[in-house]
Amino acid sequence: PTLDLSSYQYPTLELLENYGDKKIEVNKDELEANKNRIVETLSHYNISIEKIKATIGPTVTLFEIVPQAGIRISKIKNLEDDIALSLSALGIRIIAPIPGKGTIGIEVPNQKAEVVPMKSVLASEKFANSEMELPVALGKNISNEVFVADLTKMPHLLMAGATGQGKSVGLNAILVSILYKKHPAQVKFVLVDPKKVELTLFKTIERHFLAKLPNEEEAIITDTKKVINTLNSLCIEMDQRYELLKDAQVRTIKEYNAKFIGRKLNPNNGHKFLPYIVLVIDEFADLIMTAGKEVETPIARLAQLARAVGIHLIIATQRPSVNIITGTIKANFPARIAFRVTSKIDSRTILDSGGAEQLIGRGDMLFSTGADLVRLQCAFVDTPEVERITDFIGGQRGYADAHLLPEYVDESAEGSREFDANDRDPLFEEAAHIIVQHQQGSASLLQRRLKLGYNRAGRIIDQLEAAKIIGPFEGSKAREVLVKDALILEQVLGNIRGKES
Repeated sequence: PTLDLSSYQYPTLELLENYGDKKIEVNKDELEANKNRIVETLSHYNISIEKIKATIGPTVTLFEIVPQAGIRISKIKNLEDDIALSLSALGIRIIAPIPGKGTIGIEVPNQKAEVVPMKSVLASEKFANSEMELPVALGKNISNEVFVADLTKMPHLLMAGATGQGKSVGLNAILVSILYKKHPAQVKFVLVDPKKVELTLFKTIERHFLAKLPNEEEAIITDTKKVINTLNSLCIEMDQRYELLKDAQVRTIKEYNAKFIGRKLNPNNGHKFLPYIVLVIDEFADLIMTAGKEVETPIARLAQLARAVGIHLIIATQRPSVNIITGTIKANFPARIAFRVTSKIDSRTILDSGGAEQLIGRGDMLFSTGADLVRLQCAFVDTPEVERITDFIGGQRGYADAHLLPEYVDESAEGSREFDANDRDPLFEEAAHIIVQHQQGSASLLQRRLKLGYNRAGRIIDQLEAAKIIGPFEGSKAREVLVKDALILEQVLGNIRGKES
């Protein structure tokens, strides 16, 4: 499969910046002082400690304590604020007990936070030698080890956090780490960007790594209407892939591609090498607000079924409220990343447990895979670095076009069938005048003005759409009025009358 672009060169580490290679220096005195303060604070409340040990990470230091026998854990947990007060620290997280160890953890933010450069993470052996299908280098954990996760094992990822806490950097880090490891034949991205500015950096790699709908100019989708078409098109792609897997008698895309490369499948029967497809949605709340159910249904379908055929979703949102991250979506996104949020309720919505409100911000995040929470410092990749990487890839020979998704015919567009003059409502012209005069294409306006019932007003609206006087249905928004003033309307109506006679 990689033969089409056999001369493709992977991006080099030289394209990335070094942000201070220095080892982590934490003041020994500061450590001692913090340690003593914790012991002292706990002893005020008659909690004695057998031993205490510190692990230093990029942004936080973890103190592990072993309390004496017979001391209740809940007692220590309730002292969170008292310990924070004695250490005069920003936010403290108490993990009681640490899973898999017989200790209680207290996380204290360092005075000087470290930047984790993307270069150091990608250069690490753990990432370079990873055998994962879609390795994602997220950053470093508390004990300063590189943390690499496999997107295919997650299957889908949900990211949330308040504004300016590092979501877009996190998305860039995920995309960059896949670009560093994968050949254009192996993975395709579908980028949805309602904000219009976040993901435009990746426009230059359109002919290498992006997928788009047929006869679309832009590969990065910013328009809500097109998002719905793209999602439905991905659903069709998913169904087609399942058919191929069924024919090949395999269960996952990995087995299928292995079988295809091993020449056990005949390309004449429609079999082809299937690249992974990663759908990235940057501002999910915006989509839900403008399109609602129309977006949610295909996303829920993809999240439930698409994991076996190599379609993976990454969704980022600012507002982790319940009406945006609904139950269906949460059930299918076991892997979640929470950056700092403002309230405990938001943290509960994303992670199903508190803790994200205690983070420090700026790339400090909690990563949950269902069972346990890992605290990470997200790898930092800056805009110029991403630009250099995309220019490096975009400067090479690519495919003739972006990877084309199957065509999706919008069912609601079939409402624009040929306009039948005999079937027209007697109030049609009057209704057209009202709608053009008010520049508002809604059935309720006609109901009020013409004293009609809902059904008849709806039929008139359909006829107006067929006559190209108003635009198609767009979710919860009013329809667009295509005819801007009464003069043009007279011409349109004149044409219709001419056709009748």
